[in-house]
Amino acid sequence: MAGPTSLECGIGLGESGNVDFVSMLERAWASADSLLCVGLDPDPSRLPGPFHAGTDRLLRFCSAIADATADIACAFKPQIAYFAAHRAEGQLEALIAQLHDRHPQVPVVLDAKRGDIGSTAEQYAREAFERYRADAVTVNPYLGFDSIEPYLAYPDKGVFLLCRTSNPGGADLRGLDVGGERLYERLARLAAGQWNAGGQIGLVVGATYPQELARVRAIVGDMPLLVPGVGAQGADIEACVRAGADSRAGGMLVNSARAILYASAGDDFAQAAREVALRTRNALNAARRALR
Repeated sequence: MAGPTSLECGIGLGESGNVDFVSMLERAWASADSLLCVGLDPDPSRLPGPFHAGTDRLLRFCSAIADATADIACAFKPQIAYFAAHRAEGQLEALIAQLHDRHPQVPVVLDAKRGDIGSTAEQYAREAFERYRADAVTVNPYLGFDSIEPYLAYPDKGVFLLCRTSNPGGADLRGLDVGGERLYERLARLAAGQWNAGGQIGLVVGATYPQELARVRAIVGDMPLLVPGVGAQGADIEACVRAGADSRAGGMLVNSARAILYASAGDDFAQAAREVALRTRNALNAARRALR
């Protein structure tokens, strides 16, 4: 069964009066003419020379990348572990605040992959949406609906559930047969149907497995898909778009991080990042045009 489109869900303003995430994302897709999501995963050991020192170097580096790519990105996706491992959560807070200030048209997806139940899940939701002020968050749904429900209590926010991830071990559990279908297929049906009353849910599906990506798209209709695996992980862009595009030849946030972030180790790192991002955006658009 196909899931509803955002328009069919009546998406517009959330209860807070803010523009809801899906509407913000659709505007970003249109204004940037892009499916490219720029991942912000700053590894201190790989930063260019100007960022080898300084207590705010992760913030400064990611800000420079964002400034160089904001007009060709449909979203930014900072990965929380790359900040928390270096006691840099404050820099992550400052980065997202800066992204909202400088590039308010680009939604921010916090890649946290949280997964817990009850009051703990409520605290993780507060962390993502109140502390970090992300527009959307990634969540591990394999504890069931009550583990994602606290995130859905924020009606203007988006929630991307891990479905069929890009890593080889993703099939160890998600590929298991559960009553005649794969576990990831069961999750996709739930996410597109009874779990998605507010139209806030999207799915994370890897570009490295285009057959599974196509299967998920067939199940969920025009639901947004966050698609990692392009760039350093080597997924084929044309296959990714053929498998994952929605009925309007869009509907995806195709994430690339390392290929963009570390395009150059020199002083030209920001320009090199922009050039890689632009080539990726253009390749995605060329694949989209082939579908029309």
